[in-house]
Amino acid sequence: MKRIAIFASGSGTNAENIMRYFADSDVVIVNYVITNNRDAKVIERAGKYGVSVKILERGELNRPEFLHFLKEESDFIVLAGFLLKIPDAVVLAFPDKIVNIHPSLLPKYGGKGMYGSHVHEAVVANKEKESGITIHLVNEKYDEGAILFQASVPLEESDNPETVASKIHELEQKYFPSVIEKVVMSVN
Repeated sequence: MKRIAIFASGSGTNAENIMRYFADSDVVIVNYVITNNRDAKVIERAGKYGVSVKILERGELNRPEFLHFLKEESDFIVLAGFLLKIPDAVVLAFPDKIVNIHPSLLPKYGGKGMYGSHVHEAVVANKEKESGITIHLVNEKYDEGAILFQASVPLEESDNPETVASKIHELEQKYFPSVIEKVVMSVN
């Protein structure tokens, strides 16, 4: 059984979708939700699926004890709206086993500070004709890991950051769990 730890900082709709997808799986289990926000709605969502939650204390992400915990408890890490950079030590300990979803067609609109509404505002400001999602492996640099999957959606001139966000969220919900499953099943 492959064990996944989902890292999330906010409402957790993508995390919940992943937990739901794997709830009855015989080969993959989401065994932890890890958050840096003790008020995150993802904590409540994890409870609905009986998934353990770990709330990170300030600086804990960078401590050797946390890395030891991760290595003991998880085989893969999925970033689903986690707003902190993953330390290099964690990346090196989980080579090709950390998956992130980004709300744009990378390499466009990636990098430090480019998440959520910041991305959608930039897409609208630049009058892009399309946007989408990128599911990629995580390396030591923001949004520069190997791209595993992309899906796009056309944009209209009348779209605003909120409508773009809604279109992107639909893509995330549709594709993220199945891409995770393919990655997890392809690695021994």
